[in-house]
Amino acid sequence: MNNKLYLTHLAETTTYQELMDLFSAHGNVAEINLPVDRSNGRLRGFGYVTMATPEGARSAIAALHGKEIGTHTLSVRAAGSPGERSASSTARRPPHRSSRLLF
Repeated sequence: MNNKLYLTHLAETTTYQELMDLFSAHGNVAEINLPVDRSNGRLRGFGYVTMATPEGARSAIAALHGKEIGTHTLSVRAAGSPGERSASSTARRPPHRSSRLLF
């Protein structure tokens, strides 16, 4: 199992320390990554937590998936598992052809 976990439905007010406290109860946390929107500096609503061991990752998923955090229900799954966007789904699509004539 991958030790990296993908989190969704994070509130904009979620902090690094809050996630560290939640996840460290299930094993050692190796890394937390919370992407921030460049335009407004707020959390983008998702993040990644890397656990030190596969057992810690499994324990965190079992205990924290569906947990209420404030007004949000946390979703936790292994990064790269079905449902997460893959590289092929984000690849550029061919341009849309307009039905308007240009002459």
